[in-house]
Amino acid sequence: MNVNSVSSTFLLIAFFVYLAAFLLFVLSITGKKWSNRDPEQHQKQWGFVAFLTSVVGFACQVTFFFTRWAEGNHIPTSNMYEFMTFLGMMIMFAFLIVYLIYRTPVLGVFALPIGFIIIAYASVFPSEVQPLIPALQSYWLKIHVTTAATGEAFFGVGFAGGLMYLLRSVDFKGTTQTDKREQRGVELTLFFILMLIAFIASIFTFNGSGYKAVFSKEVTVMDAQGQQQTSIQEETFVLPPIVKPYDTKVVEMKPFLGMTEPLFTAPSWMEGASAGRKLNTVIWSVLVGLVLYWLARLIARKPLGAAIGPIVKGMDPEDLDEISYRAIAIGYPIFTLGALIFAMIWAQEAWGRFWGWDPKEVWALITWLFYAVFLHLRLSKGWQGKKSAWLTVIGFIVVMFTLVGVNLVIAGLHSYAGV
Repeated sequence: MNVNSVSSTFLLIAFFVYLAAFLLFVLSITGKKWSNRDPEQHQKQWGFVAFLTSVVGFACQVTFFFTRWAEGNHIPTSNMYEFMTFLGMMIMFAFLIVYLIYRTPVLGVFALPIGFIIIAYASVFPSEVQPLIPALQSYWLKIHVTTAATGEAFFGVGFAGGLMYLLRSVDFKGTTQTDKREQRGVELTLFFILMLIAFIASIFTFNGSGYKAVFSKEVTVMDAQGQQQTSIQEETFVLPPIVKPYDTKVVEMKPFLGMTEPLFTAPSWMEGASAGRKLNTVIWSVLVGLVLYWLARLIARKPLGAAIGPIVKGMDPEDLDEISYRAIAIGYPIFTLGALIFAMIWAQEAWGRFWGWDPKEVWALITWLFYAVFLHLRLSKGWQGKKSAWLTVIGFIVVMFTLVGVNLVIAGLHSYAGV
């Protein structure tokens, strides 16, 4: 067995150990209702077991990280698979730190899913160890990427705390306009989470079934002598093509539910086969996300926020508010160093300028400014409670768009991260 397979095995073990830890945290919260022991004692005992299980999972993922590093001879943060697994590891690290401070088992019920969903998302991308491209052959890769991901990991824990606060504080039986607006906001947040799960589940399902559709397009390029050359560009779809890339021909398409050709063609402004593939992926994510959401609603027979809310009813809202704020307060300076200062120094070395308005740079700045505003409003204007919680939820959505949307949808100098 080579090192790469060993590292992958440790990541798989870590994923299932995290799932076990999550279930133990759920047991620590819900099991006290039928336990004969003192509820507080039950929660403390099972919470401690769940925490130790999380530590074991984290140790397995750290082993994955260093064995993969040994295999590739470079820190494994150079593509989307490696970066997202590292981000998942740092989310778990941030969770363990915050848990040791507050000893709140319910935090594990909300923070752990963020970690293993991120790891599952990473598994969508090619996992082969790849040599570093020239732009990444720098010691700043270790410094910039690791600190930026660590800051984002604490933002993730802050998001978990903010979502918990909203589930604890929003009146899901209220009928006022404010109550209804808050209820819709919580439901929309939960839908976004389910949409990410739907995307991962769809990719795994169709990959496992061997589904494939291939489209081709003639592309004209200039050669070294300035002569026009025509080549054929192909794009492979893993998900059944609901939408066909603009100005392409079907090379191969396996039937799906009686569908033997795409339902419609992407608009002309979405040129390029890859643009059509990304649009198709978004459509699938939304559709399957809606199916998952309504199935969950059907099972719960009530809005998901109202169904999940009782889990945190015993929590002190002020504790949840403080957990969310402290996590972001820890993550913000780390993110500032990694995503801005270290990034600009590396940009100067690699491209000869500190700032170039690349899409990834712009969205990193937007993320930094958003959390700067959050801290300003929190400390100077007294924005605590629901206002603060909503900002943490919106902020992490901005983080995820910076990580996923910018890397995979918007072309730029950081496009190599989407390999």
